[in-house]
Amino acid sequence: QVQLVESGGDLVQPGGSLRLSCAASGFSFSIYDMRWYRQAPGQPREFVASISETNRTNYADSVKGRFTISRDNSKDTLYLDMKNLLPRDSATYYCYSVVTSTEYWGQGTQVTVSA
Repeated sequence: QVQLVESGGDLVQPGGSLRLSCAASGFSFSIYDMRWYRQAPGQPREFVASISETNRTNYADSVKGRFTISRDNSKDTLYLDMKNLLPRDSATYYCYSVVTSTEYWGQGTQVTVSA
């Protein structure tokens, strides 16, 4: 079965950096577009970044220039490199994909940016 498992969330100071990972299994990872979303308490889930099977990337305006999405198809893993983190980046970050017309979400990993 399709599984997406995020990791790497942590407490980090403003201006710090963090790398999130999403380990995928149960499907042909390399041929599917992948996305990161995030959700802060009391807020709707929002798009963060996406990467296509051809490595074309797209970012939310709020993270452009600070976040980088990438993938390692040899490891079936999606990454989100985050730098210059701000308190407003605090949220649970989710990995997402649509595989054969079905949406899949990971369980999320918590990022807290605070001094």
